[in-house]
Amino acid sequence: MLTSGIILLEGGLLNPNPGLIFWTAITFAIVLLILKKTAWGPIVSMLEEREKGIQSAIDRAHSAKDEAESILKKNRELLSRADAEADRLIREGKEYADKVRSELTEKAQIESQKMIAAAKDEIEQEKRRALEVLRNEVADLAVRGAEKIIRATLDAEKQKVVVDDMIKELAASRN
Repeated sequence: MLTSGIILLEGGLLNPNPGLIFWTAITFAIVLLILKKTAWGPIVSMLEEREKGIQSAIDRAHSAKDEAESILKKNRELLSRADAEADRLIREGKEYADKVRSELTEKAQIESQKMIAAAKDEIEQEKRRALEVLRNEVADLAVRGAEKIIRATLDAEKQKVVVDDMIKELAASRN
């Protein structure tokens, strides 16, 4: 039956046509054979290549990860060695600084003791010189006094005046 240019097939979803089912199955099988010969092989080979590429990328990623972990481990070891070396250098530097400080302190104490001893010696020498000068002055005064006493008469009044004059001279010479 043909109505206005549309072909109506007998049967429907609820009423299947066995001839249509047969030809649909044959057409489907032919299309499958054609696809298997022309498209299925390249698609499968492309999928296999893609799988191999993905597997290769995964393997490279694993090896890169392993290598990165190895490098990280080495870097951590190097860092720990560097930290230990830095600690050792710092410790040695502190020990050296303490040693130098103690040596300098000891040298300074020795030098200060030498300076104190030298100052004491100089003070002692100045004291001796001052005593020597004082002895010489006392001896001169004694000689002068004796000279004045001898020149003067042996009068007690005159001796008293001479001794008072000597005391005044001695006081004046000290000022």
